[in-house]
Amino acid sequence: MTATYQASAAPSPGAVKVAGPVEHWCRDLVSCLQSTFATVLAHAGHDPLEVLGAHWEFRYKPGDVRTEEFYYPCAVAGDLAASLAPHYPVSSSWHQPAGAGTEDPVAAMDEIIAVLDEDHLVIAAVDNYYLPFRPAFGDVHAAHLIVVFGVDLELGLIYVSDAMPPAFRGSIPVADFVRAWSSGNPADVQDVFFSDARIDRRFMTVKIEEPFPVLDRAMLRTVLASNLAAFRAGSGLDWTGLDGLGRFLAALLDACASGDGRLLAETYPFGWGMQAQASLHAELLRRFGTEPGQPATCLREAARLVEATANAWTGLRMTAAHGLADPAACARDLTRHAAALRHRYDLALASLDEAVELM
Repeated sequence: MTATYQASAAPSPGAVKVAGPVEHWCRDLVSCLQSTFATVLAHAGHDPLEVLGAHWEFRYKPGDVRTEEFYYPCAVAGDLAASLAPHYPVSSSWHQPAGAGTEDPVAAMDEIIAVLDEDHLVIAAVDNYYLPFRPAFGDVHAAHLIVVFGVDLELGLIYVSDAMPPAFRGSIPVADFVRAWSSGNPADVQDVFFSDARIDRRFMTVKIEEPFPVLDRAMLRTVLASNLAAFRAGSGLDWTGLDGLGRFLAALLDACASGDGRLLAETYPFGWGMQAQASLHAELLRRFGTEPGQPATCLREAARLVEATANAWTGLRMTAAHGLADPAACARDLTRHAAALRHRYDLALASLDEAVELM
């Protein structure tokens, strides 16, 4: 279906819009989770790569994985921002208005308008099926995030930003947004990984506190040392670090042997968060690695190996996804991808150990 939408119009006198530019920020391996947080960070004057790329971890929460593009295993319960960027003073909160649903879009929008009126961006959960600028419009149900930066009830428009390809920034009818925002996001055979998770008018606000640290070489060394310590620590209820990675991969291969597709189905949405974080961490290391001197050379090597870890997630995620129908049949390939992923983690962490010693 060809997407049609109303182009941005001159706002009416009663429109509520956040001041300043709303920027797109996206990378090949990130999801809407990272891209929306990046927009909020950039709007506040902070470098998204520094904030989102500093932390690197492995964390799997058994029984927690949800079929949403923006799923991430939170170390801080319910706080995606603090979990994605624990080295920075950021936090986020989910909200669910008590106002009416699709039958009364004005009432449903009241709480979003109140946030915008304080000059804060809103991150809203939506169903791609109802968004006229998404390729899935009218075709595929899938849970997604977008940024809301304005509402004009007089014109019946809402201003939204979505950095995920095909990028869009402009206005759409409020009624379309409310349908996407109120969706039950029913199970859809065309996207079994991001459908069947209710949207229910959820939206998120992000709090950014001051003073906000500047990521210099000294802070980077502290951050890397903290990340490395977490990777080497044992895991508990959350499967974390190298121990947690080993437990996860062993459970995944056991699921293949037993014909249990549940963990295979979880690997695609869960692995996206791990993959995106590794890719951003690698990019940040590369940035610092352009500085002269031996430590910088080590950071460039570490960046290459962390990036290889991010790329290794592709094979594991895709093989698990395609193996849903017959888990036993994909066991051999999945075993190979699991071994490659673990090996790349070992190489990357060893390289980071060396870099930290030389910084």
